[in-house]
Amino acid sequence: MTQLTIQQAFDLAMQHHQAGRLQQAEQIYRQILAQQPDHAGVLHGLGVIAHQVGQQDIAVNLFRQAINLMPGWPEAHYHLGKAMKAKGCLDEAIAAYRQAVMLKPNFAEAHNNLGNALTDKGELDQAIAACRQAIALKPNFPEACNNLGNALKEKGEIDQAIAACRQAIALKPNFPEAHNNLGNALHAKGELDQAIAACRQAIALKPNFPEAHNNLGNALKEKGELGQAIAVFRQAIILKPNYAEAYSNLGVILRDTGRLDEAIAAFRQAITLKSDFSEAHNNLGVALNNKGQLDPAIAEYRQALALKPNYAGAYNNLGNALKDKGQLDEAIAAYRQAIAIQANYADAHSNLVLCLHYHPGFDAPAIAQELHRWNQEHAAPLKRHIQPHTHDHNPDRRLRIGYISPDFLGHPVGRFLLPLLANHDRQRHELFAYAQVPVPDAMTQRLRACTHSWCNVVGLSDAQVSDIIRRDQIDILVDLTLHAAHNRLGVFARKPAPVQITYLAYAGSSGLQAMDYRLSDPYLDPPHMDESVYSEQTLHLPESYWCYQSIIDLPPQPAPVLEQGFITFGCLNDFCKVNQPLLNLWAKLLLAVPRSRLLLHTHEGSHRQHVLEYLQQVGIDPRRVSFAGKVPLTAYFELYQSIDIALDTQPFGGGTTTCDALWMGVPVVSLLGKTAVGRAGLSILSNVALPELVAKTPEEYVQIAVNLANDLPRLQQLRSTLRQRMKQSPLMDAPRFARNIEAAYRQMWRKWCATPPVVSG
Repeated sequence: MTQLTIQQAFDLAMQHHQAGRLQQAEQIYRQILAQQPDHAGVLHGLGVIAHQVGQQDIAVNLFRQAINLMPGWPEAHYHLGKAMKAKGCLDEAIAAYRQAVMLKPNFAEAHNNLGNALTDKGELDQAIAACRQAIALKPNFPEACNNLGNALKEKGEIDQAIAACRQAIALKPNFPEAHNNLGNALHAKGELDQAIAACRQAIALKPNFPEAHNNLGNALKEKGELGQAIAVFRQAIILKPNYAEAYSNLGVILRDTGRLDEAIAAFRQAITLKSDFSEAHNNLGVALNNKGQLDPAIAEYRQALALKPNYAGAYNNLGNALKDKGQLDEAIAAYRQAIAIQANYADAHSNLVLCLHYHPGFDAPAIAQELHRWNQEHAAPLKRHIQPHTHDHNPDRRLRIGYISPDFLGHPVGRFLLPLLANHDRQRHELFAYAQVPVPDAMTQRLRACTHSWCNVVGLSDAQVSDIIRRDQIDILVDLTLHAAHNRLGVFARKPAPVQITYLAYAGSSGLQAMDYRLSDPYLDPPHMDESVYSEQTLHLPESYWCYQSIIDLPPQPAPVLEQGFITFGCLNDFCKVNQPLLNLWAKLLLAVPRSRLLLHTHEGSHRQHVLEYLQQVGIDPRRVSFAGKVPLTAYFELYQSIDIALDTQPFGGGTTTCDALWMGVPVVSLLGKTAVGRAGLSILSNVALPELVAKTPEEYVQIAVNLANDLPRLQQLRSTLRQRMKQSPLMDAPRFARNIEAAYRQMWRKWCATPPVVSG
C-alpha cells in the first residue's frame, strides 16, 4: 500500500474482483478500509463479494454503510436489492431496486431485477412493466426477455411467455435458464414434447441445474413417462438435497403409481425442509386419503389451508375426504369454497355435482340446476371450437365408435365394459379407445385387446384429444365417466364427433348441450319419469343398463346364519352412500331382528365411531356392528361369504356391489329412489326376476329385510340359486346386450344421417 495511492489500490482491487479473484480483491479492499474506514467504494465492493459467496447479512450491512456515505449511488441500492432478494426479503429488495431506478432511470439491469422481484411477490402487471422497460432501455437484453417470459407465464399469458423466452434464446443461445423457462411455458400450454426438449436442452447446457431437472420431471409426469420422471426428480434431489419442491413432485408420482408409503415419506421430507409448504401438505393429504387414513388426510388439508387460505385445490381435496367419510354437507361446502376461489375450477365443480347425487337433500331438479351451471361455466365457452362434421351420411355403413375413459382398468367401469367390447360386432363397428390411464393393469390389457385402435391420451389437453378424435373420423363418441374423477367432458364440449353419448359411469346426466344422448333402461327411467332433468335425449336399452361378467370365481357358501345362529346384514357400498336417513332404517332393522349384525365397508376413521355412537343411542349394542376396510378384490368378494342379506343404499344405489352380491349368492334388499341412480336396485333385481326385493317405501324396505331374515329356507334357497339366476338373466347375456347397444348406436346414427350434410364452399 505504501507504493500505491488509495485510488490505485482500489483500481487494482476492482481488477481482481472483475476477474473473479475474490480473495485477492477482498485482501486489498480490507487494506484500504484499514486506512480509510469511510471509503464507500470499498464498502460496496466488500458487500458484492459477501453477496457472491452467500453471506447476505454481511452484504446488506456493508451496502447500507456505503449508501449512508453516498445516498445517491444507484449501484449501491441495486446491489442492496440483490442481497435482500437473496435473503428472501422481497419488499426490501423491491424498495431498493425502485430507489436505484429513481436515481438512474436508464438503469436497465435494475429495472430487470425489479421485475424479477415483483414476479416473486406476485405483482405480475408491475413485473411485466418493469421487464419491458428494461428491454426498451437495452433491446439486446436476454436476461430481461427471460424474466419477462417468466412473469407472463405466471400471469397465464402463455403464448407471449413462449415468445419472450424464445427471444432470450435468440439473443443468447447458450442460456440454460431461458431454455428452462421456455420448457415451463410450453408445459403450461400442453406442448409436452417441446417442453421436455427445452428442459433437456437446459440440462445439456448446465448439467447441475436442479430446477431444470425438476421441471423436466413435471413434464415427463404429465406425458405419462413415470419411470423417467422418478429418475429425474431423484437427480434433482442429488443436485440439491434440500430441494423441497422436488421431494413433493417425486411424492406425487410415487403416490399416483400406488407406492403410498414412499410417497408419504417424500412429502414429509418436503415439509421437514420447508414447514410452510402448503402444496406438500395438500399432496400428503391426498396420499393419506388414498391409503384410507381419512382423518390424518383432513388434518393435512386443513394445514395447507391455514398456510394458504385461498388454496382452491386443498378445498377440493378436503371435500373429497369429507365425502368419503359421509360428511356430505361439509364436503359440498368445501367444493363450493374451491369454486368461489377459482371460478374456472371444472374438476371441483364436477366433484360438487357428483356429491349432490349422494345427498338425500337434493332431488333431480336441484341436480339438473347445478349441471346447467356447470355447462354454462365450463362447456358453453368451448362452443366456439365446434366445427361442422363432414362424415359420410350412409346410415348402414360400418361405424367408428370411440370410447373415452380414465377407467380402462380393474375398475367398475372397466369390468362392465369388457363384455360389451368383447362381443361387439367387429364387422359392423370399428372400435377406438382413448385411454387416460397412466398406470395400466391386467384389465387394461384385456380391454385393449378388444379394440381396433388404442390411443394413450395421458398428458394431452382436451383440445389435443379432441383434434385426435376428429382426425380419426369417429362417428359416435361414448363418454364413460360423466362427472367422476379425471373426466374428459372438456373434449365432449368441443364436439369432435357428430354423435356423442354418455353411458356407464352412473345413470345420470352430463349437463352438456353438446352431449346428444344418455343410455338408460326401462327401470332406471320408466316411461312416466320426467326426463326434462337431463340435458341429453334418453335412449332406453330394452332390458338392462349393465352387463355383468365376474372376474372372481369363488363358489357361494351356505348362508352364514346357519353356522353362526344370527343374521348378518351387510353393505359393501362406498361409505359416501351411507347417510342419516339410511342409518335410521338400519337401526330399525337391527332392532326388529334380535341378535342380528351389521357389516359396513369403509376406511378407518372417526366416522366409524359416529355410526357406533348413533346406533348405541337408539339402543343397539355397538358390538353388533363391524367394519371392513378397503381390501384387495378377492378379499372383497370373500366378505360376501360372511353376509346373509345385503342392504342397498339410497338415494344413490349400488350397481357393481349389487351385482357382486348376487353373484356370491347374497340377496339384496333395495329401496326405490326418485332419481335414476336411486333405481339401480330395481333394474338389477328385476333383470334377475326378484322385483319383490325392491321396496317402494322406507317402511317396506325394513319389512322386506325382516321377512327375509326370518325365512331361513328362502335365504338358503336364494344362496344356492342366485348365481344361476344371474347367468340365465339379461345381466350376463353379453352377446344380446352388445346387440342392444349396437341397435341404439345405429338408431342414433340413422337420426344424424337424416340431417342435411354440410355443403363445402
